[in-house]
Amino acid sequence: MKKHARMKKLLSVIGCMMALSASAQPASAQIDSAQLMKDVQTLSADKMEGRKTGTKGNRMAQFYLLDRLKETGLEQFYNTYQQSFFFNSRGSRIMGTNLYGYIKGEVDSFIVISAHYDHVGTKAQPSGGDSIYNGADDNASGVAGLLAIAKYFKAHPPRYSLIFAAFDAEEMGLQGAKDFSARLPVPAASMLMNINMDMISHNDKRELYVCGTYHYPQLKPYITAAAAKSAILLPMGHDKPEDAGQDWTGQSDHHVFHLRKIPFLYFGVEDHPDYHKVTDEFSRINPSFFYQAVLSILDVVKAVNERP
Repeated sequence: MKKHARMKKLLSVIGCMMALSASAQPASAQIDSAQLMKDVQTLSADKMEGRKTGTKGNRMAQFYLLDRLKETGLEQFYNTYQQSFFFNSRGSRIMGTNLYGYIKGEVDSFIVISAHYDHVGTKAQPSGGDSIYNGADDNASGVAGLLAIAKYFKAHPPRYSLIFAAFDAEEMGLQGAKDFSARLPVPAASMLMNINMDMISHNDKRELYVCGTYHYPQLKPYITAAAAKSAILLPMGHDKPEDAGQDWTGQSDHHVFHLRKIPFLYFGVEDHPDYHKVTDEFSRINPSFFYQAVLSILDVVKAVNERP
């Protein structure tokens, strides 16, 4: 009996040690790099036809993302992940669809983590060559990062509740984010901030810019802490009005949150030769940089969750 009791005690101690070891694992252990790359490759495949809002290819991307949201285990608002909306563009009425879900935290305050999944579709080329604007970096990369971060927090319940939103029609004037803002699933007063990702996988200098700290300097410590242990550079900038032509405050979906005085951080690379070109394909992203970019963004979200 004593031997059996000692064995039970030993197994209990080993179990506790394994639990502590698992909780101490670095964030990298919680990011599935293979799934990260698969999500980008799938969303930027030719069959998605550039994911332009209102097209068959965009709808195919929606189906893929709906399956991924279910796999990740996000909770639904109103028993659905979908929020459809309509807008006018060049005389046509177009339907877009936002996709989002949430992970409930200990506190009923919300951080919105966002990325747009649409792109610009297809355009005939004078040469008659490739006509599909695949949008691997812009912005299959941001959506893949969103899914990876959602998976992490599903396994590690956050302090604050997290909304993960894949917006449609960003390329057509931030239409999806505007509709989300007009029909928020939670009170605006409960929203702490927005973390937006748009083009995070392609930079030869290993620089991922962080825009927003000029407007919200209280967010700087989170970036500084993440940068100290990041394998890539996290320069802050591109958010000052005097930065002629280089102020990104209004360049992506985070702008809609800024207009509501909701603090934001926008992660993105500077324009590269493949930006809005048919060459923005999966083969052109920088896998190592992309992986490290997602880890760094995850570290920022974790840091926000660790402070009151």
